[in-house]
Amino acid sequence: MHENKIAHLNMIQGTIQRMAANSGILKGWAVTLVAAIFALGAEDSDQRLIVIAIVPVLMFWLLDAFYLRQERRFRDLYGIVRQKSDEEIDFAMETPTDQQAAFGAFVDPVNSVFYGILLAVVAILTYLLLNS
Repeated sequence: MHENKIAHLNMIQGTIQRMAANSGILKGWAVTLVAAIFALGAEDSDQRLIVIAIVPVLMFWLLDAFYLRQERRFRDLYGIVRQKSDEEIDFAMETPTDQQAAFGAFVDPVNSVFYGILLAVVAILTYLLLNS
């Protein structure tokens, strides 16, 4: 394989790795922020503040879906570049048009299981704390 092709594939792979790392970081921040909101709400005299924990879960879920969608688009680009001849390598990083709608990344099991469980925990704890 030619050096330019390897370099281009390495560039794309680096982008894919950053997208995957961002997804992991978002999941960690989502749990941390929700735990902090619950800690503040449990200490505070007004436990209705813990209902706010639903907002960051949904926001992180949407942002994580964005990164998953971008990661998939760069994986598609990787496949396209892999099949190019050496003369066609131009180091372009434009991803191909979406094969999957944005909603698909939102409901993908990778995200929906994690954030669905987190949302369910928030809902259950909110119910328990507000009705105690």
